[in-house]
Amino acid sequence: MKGIILAGGSGTRLYPLTMVTSKQLLPIYDKPMIYYPMSVLINAGIRDILIISTPQDTPRFKELLKDGKQFGVNLSYAVQPSPDGLAQAFIIGEEFIGDDTVAMVLGDNIFAGHGLKKRLCAAVKNAENGNGATVFGYYVDDPERFGIVEFDRNGKAVSIEEKPSHPKSNYCVTGLYFYDNRVVEYAKNLTPSARGELEITDLNRIYLENNSLNVELLGQGFTWLDTGTHESLVDATNFVKTMEQHQHRKIACLEEIAYLNGWISKEEVLKVYEVLKKNEYGQYLKDVLDGKYQENLY
Repeated sequence: MKGIILAGGSGTRLYPLTMVTSKQLLPIYDKPMIYYPMSVLINAGIRDILIISTPQDTPRFKELLKDGKQFGVNLSYAVQPSPDGLAQAFIIGEEFIGDDTVAMVLGDNIFAGHGLKKRLCAAVKNAENGNGATVFGYYVDDPERFGIVEFDRNGKAVSIEEKPSHPKSNYCVTGLYFYDNRVVEYAKNLTPSARGELEITDLNRIYLENNSLNVELLGQGFTWLDTGTHESLVDATNFVKTMEQHQHRKIACLEEIAYLNGWISKEEVLKVYEVLKKNEYGQYLKDVLDGKYQENLY
């Protein structure tokens, strides 16, 4: 399976913070925001990742993440000239995807929770076995802002609506999607919405109507954060700081996940430690290498 991180957009909701930088390069506690969605793909076992961003921000992502070898992955980059909808990512990434299945995560989404890795691997398997698509639902208090899923009495998804004025449930579709290879053709045949965008909700609706959309609910014990406002940026930083301090484990430490996956060696992690040893992130990597933590992540 291939992976895409969509890190585009103009970031106007976060002005003046994003006037000279991408939203996805802003810090969430001790890491750039893009580390969090990237950790989701790495935890799913995905090693070929395409980062899609704006013409001006793509060079900044390249400078930060380079070719991905330090995380045991292969990174490619592509430009989205203008924000024409989330589903456009599959058209931009058509050549990258090739004949493979694909997962996409939005660059400003944070996922955490024990058992997340198991859910991710199941979604990969579902797509690779030809069973269609998997999306993740999460309970929200303001369903008017999201793509909302309606369920029948047996818990089966029966409809999806984008930003409904009369929501049929409080469960939104989060910014993490797993698809079979049909997604590229489906995206190419979409009609732009009233706001001129190729909507991911329309893409998910095609799978739903084909009876091949699996909606996995992230319930108690899981956290999903969409960091699109000043307030949610602070909430995300506070959440990560609190979780890391209380659990003594880092969220989205890419070197740790890659090392535990067997993708990078102890020597490669030590090189990173030498650069970061003056701070707590570097010391944490040393603790990981020293076998201080016994249990596997997530």
